[in-house]
Amino acid sequence: MPYLSPVAMQRIEAVVVAALAVVVTVAVGYPWWSLLALFLVFDLSMLGYLRGPRLGATCYNLAHSYAVPAALGAVAVVAAGYGDRIDWLGILAVAWVFHIAVDRALGYGLKNTEGFEHTHLGPIGRARRAG
Repeated sequence: MPYLSPVAMQRIEAVVVAALAVVVTVAVGYPWWSLLALFLVFDLSMLGYLRGPRLGATCYNLAHSYAVPAALGAVAVVAAGYGDRIDWLGILAVAWVFHIAVDRALGYGLKNTEGFEHTHLGPIGRARRAG
């Protein structure tokens, strides 16, 4: 079996998570297009870079971590278990996870304060071409 680097494994894992988000969306009965309609909303976190790389990286990383959408999804599932479906919260959580997973599959990882092009998955953009 060929060796796959940890970065390659993370990218494959992200493809699986994105596919699972699509399956959950369809299985629960959410509109499939909600994943596309909300896709770019989470990139508004990049506006933090207007105030500098430290704040930009912090905002971006908070919006591109699975923790918050997982918590929102858990609230939606528990509420549904008690008969109170909060569909908008479930749609938001699944679309958020889908966005993060697609970003990671494409190589866009969490940022560090060196700049937007330096991620935990390696350099992107000009930094990648220069390296």
